[in-house]
Amino acid sequence: MTQAAIESLNIEVARARELFASLTPAEWEADSGCDGWRAQDVAQHMAAPVQTIAAPDTLDGGDSGKAEVSAEVPVQQRKGWTPAEVIAAYDEWAEKGVAALTALQEAPMADTVVPLSDLGEHPLHLLANAIVFDHYCHLRHDIGAAVDRAAQLPRDTEALRATLEWMLAGLPQMCAAELDAGPDQVVNLVFDGPAADTFCISPGPDGWTVANHRDDDAPVIHTTAHDFVSWGTKRTDWRGTSTGDVGNERVSAVLDAINII
Repeated sequence: MTQAAIESLNIEVARARELFASLTPAEWEADSGCDGWRAQDVAQHMAAPVQTIAAPDTLDGGDSGKAEVSAEVPVQQRKGWTPAEVIAAYDEWAEKGVAALTALQEAPMADTVVPLSDLGEHPLHLLANAIVFDHYCHLRHDIGAAVDRAAQLPRDTEALRATLEWMLAGLPQMCAAELDAGPDQVVNLVFDGPAADTFCISPGPDGWTVANHRDDDAPVIHTTAHDFVSWGTKRTDWRGTSTGDVGNERVSAVLDAINII
């Protein structure tokens, strides 16, 4: 199971609470790294996924079947909230969400695979990793675009490992159409620094896969897990923080196809 993700999530929630309590009125209103969202909108959004997990009937995300479209609905509905209301909602739903996610680490629910709109199909225990990813990305890369102390939050190994597990499980499902439109190119993705590891992105007769090994005959791209959270979600361009076979056009096509939610 992903009990380590629960431990990382508890740490990320504590960091979020401390950061939110410290934000000034100007910082709440500052433009974030999410296009069209203030730091306050990002903080409000961070409560929504855990609310959906803990009490799915209490949040209206529309019926688009697209995660990013659904995420926009409560943000727009709550644009007029005060920072105090945003903090209160986050505190309530983070606590309830972590409890629900902890319960999902136990059999038989843990290995139950469910469809998650356009995010693909995933075992329920992996939802904890998804929320760690959500927190890691929104705190450091989005609120961090407006507030430097958010950008400087620790980049700890366990949170990044939990985040990578979600991102790499989702990559072949969330990016299938874009990958299929490009070349059948195997790429080794090597993460240096915290959460150092190697993964191989490969095409196959049953679709694309991501496996925890290295293909010695394939091109290699070096990056960090922290930077991958940014460029793997299209917040930045991978070319700015990657080394290795960056001039290979076929590799570029594969990496350009990656857009993880």
